[in-house]
Amino acid sequence: MNKRANMNIAGLEFSWDLEKGQFIFEKQDSVLFWIDSAMKSFFDTIEEVSGEESSNLVFETTGFRQGLVVGEYFEKMKNVTVVEAAELITNTYASAGWGRTYIQNLNDEAKTLTVYLTDSWEHKINVSQGKKKGSNFLPAHYAGIFTGLFGTNIWYKVIQYQLEGHECSIVEYFPSNITVSNNIHELARKKETEKILHLEALVEDKTRELTDLVKELSSPIIPVHDGIVVVPLLGKYDEDRVEELVVKTLGKLPSYQAKYLILDLTGLDKDISQYTASLIGKIGSVASLIGTETILVGISPQLSIVISQSEMNLAKFDCFQTLQHGIHFALGQLGRKII
Repeated sequence: MNKRANMNIAGLEFSWDLEKGQFIFEKQDSVLFWIDSAMKSFFDTIEEVSGEESSNLVFETTGFRQGLVVGEYFEKMKNVTVVEAAELITNTYASAGWGRTYIQNLNDEAKTLTVYLTDSWEHKINVSQGKKKGSNFLPAHYAGIFTGLFGTNIWYKVIQYQLEGHECSIVEYFPSNITVSNNIHELARKKETEKILHLEALVEDKTRELTDLVKELSSPIIPVHDGIVVVPLLGKYDEDRVEELVVKTLGKLPSYQAKYLILDLTGLDKDISQYTASLIGKIGSVASLIGTETILVGISPQLSIVISQSEMNLAKFDCFQTLQHGIHFALGQLGRKII
């Protein structure tokens, strides 16, 4: 078996050395992959690890940067025009199994051109993957090539993909400020923004849950005996919290058949607002409408000052220093006592 072989096809050199496990294409180390299996698995794995959006950028960036190396190499060749370099490159790629590429409308002065790609390896991989839209390795690759050849940044716009049922893919190229580096930073900022928005949504959900929990635990109605309930007022009350507690108290008092409602003011915030003072009056008025008498316990010196400065009249309420005294009074009014 011949372990070495050399071939020249259309002026392009191919050689193999099986003892070294080496394939040479145009005097450069090269490798061969099966498109429908090995290369497909390679692309699938990148997409699985990176996600579709990130992997598209990986393919685009890699294609552009590889093309830039090729373009800069040919640009340095003496006595080779951009048109001649483009023809050499497309013929070389065709011999390497990259499909057939035709370049039309190449304007060296305007630095514009149109590329027609037919049966490229990228198209074949996309078909194997079952994709509906082509990927952008090769469109970006040729942008890199002509960036190197023209000496100015070139970008692209895909007019159509062969994958969409056309005979070929058509890509237009033109000078642009768009760069792969900018695209990378833009995607990073987008991902960061999406993460921030996700975290903000989580915080909002948790805050809502915590607020609901605080509402549920704040100022609970505690039945201490038949016909007697206690509502401890805790913390500081704003307008919303005042209204919520009034509605909550009004809604639940009838279910307890309460004759006496004891408001325990011991746990109120030291910085007592007018809302707190108005809360006491509102609850007392609400309770009286459904036949429940209100008893106040635990009035602090600070609260007594605020109440005295307000228009609130405490004469209609029985007031006691401690919760124990208030409960004893309510029991006595009901004809009961603690033994």
